[in-house]
Amino acid sequence: MIGTVPEIPDLTVYIECLEARCTGHRLEKIRLASPTLLRSVDPPLALCEGRRVAGLRRLGKRIVFALEDELFLVFHLMIAGRFRWRARGARPARKGGLAALDFEGGTLLLTEASTRKRATLHALRGEAALALHDPGGLEVFGASPAAFAERLRSQNRTLKRALTDPHIFAGIGNAYSDEILHRARLSPVTLSRKLDEAQVERLRHACVEVLEEWTERLRAQTGDGFPDKVTAFRPEMAVHGRYAEPCPDCGAPVQRIVYASNETNYCAPCQTGGKLLADRALSQLLKKDWPRSLEELETRKRSA
Repeated sequence: MIGTVPEIPDLTVYIECLEARCTGHRLEKIRLASPTLLRSVDPPLALCEGRRVAGLRRLGKRIVFALEDELFLVFHLMIAGRFRWRARGARPARKGGLAALDFEGGTLLLTEASTRKRATLHALRGEAALALHDPGGLEVFGASPAAFAERLRSQNRTLKRALTDPHIFAGIGNAYSDEILHRARLSPVTLSRKLDEAQVERLRHACVEVLEEWTERLRAQTGDGFPDKVTAFRPEMAVHGRYAEPCPDCGAPVQRIVYASNETNYCAPCQTGGKLLADRALSQLLKKDWPRSLEELETRKRSA
């Protein structure tokens, strides 16, 4: 299965757990285990040591530690980066360990389960510098129907691309966009400017509902602990990561489109009127032989 960057529900729970453990406490030491993690030069990382954490916030898909004197540590976990809360003084793992942040009550470890190190850390000074790291996507929570519609139609993208573009919407990625589109009963390849007002509002409601429901679900699963199992694939999901499994609403097998490093999962009866969507590689390979519907696909399977 193809991974994905942690999205709003996971990031929200991360931040809440970190707030409880770090806010008001002094960041005693930052220990880098991977030289590729730090992507900034000024201010020096050592300047952040000894400062108290004033708070945490989310900036798109980034987690921001706000320190005293308007210093900021900005983490982008990318696909495989994850936080672990351990006893004070814990060492980063030899394999996959990127950094350790020591606090009075424990140590925050950053790991990355990938040979390609993509997670990043920027040390910044001032709100203006922090703003430069904001991709500018609209936060769907609190967005008015008019603001949501304007942003959705700002570019004529497929709905999948529009939801996952950080310059259009903030904090939504591959996993929850699948869940949102299934909830809204909309095809992932429909162009954003093709939706009527009712469909746009249905999509907005689905964004809020799905993200709120999953945030509450993850909060309940985490309890007083720390989220050590942040994943894009959960058995309770309706379609994401559930290729060939039954749709929870209609029972039809979940379908998928695979392209580059991304995968889109959808239910044909619920979202596309029963039409199968072809990814570029398969449609070019099979051309006229590509099955157009679930019925045609099942017929070919039986005759194979």
